[in-house]
Amino acid sequence: MDTTTTPAPNTTAVPQGTPSSPVRLTEAAVAQVKKVIQDQGFQDYFFSIRVVPAGCSGLGYDLNLVRELKAGDLTWDQDGVKIATDALSNKYLSGTEIDFVSSVTGAGFKFNNPNAKSSCGCGTSFST
Repeated sequence: MDTTTTPAPNTTAVPQGTPSSPVRLTEAAVAQVKKVIQDQGFQDYFFSIRVVPAGCSGLGYDLNLVRELKAGDLTWDQDGVKIATDALSNKYLSGTEIDFVSSVTGAGFKFNNPNAKSSCGCGTSFST
């Protein structure tokens, strides 16, 4: 696993594997992000992972590929995927593993977040 950091203007680099690095992607998640980046021509974009107000449990995940970072974003690299989050989301995401799963009913990212105390019935939001 690549543990180098990728600082950007007005950002704070977070080395992967340290306690302050909130998220780890599985091999399947890394492969899916790389596929989307390649298919969409989004080279040099960041995989942005944020926690936002959402759903009946109060919080949800917001995933995007972004070219421009926001001031103060934390950034790091995992296996060639540049990842970014903000300081507030960092608190909610600490220790989270993101997987990409596919089945006959659909495909998507699955979050294993040790900070989530409960989630809604449909699984789209959580609370801490």
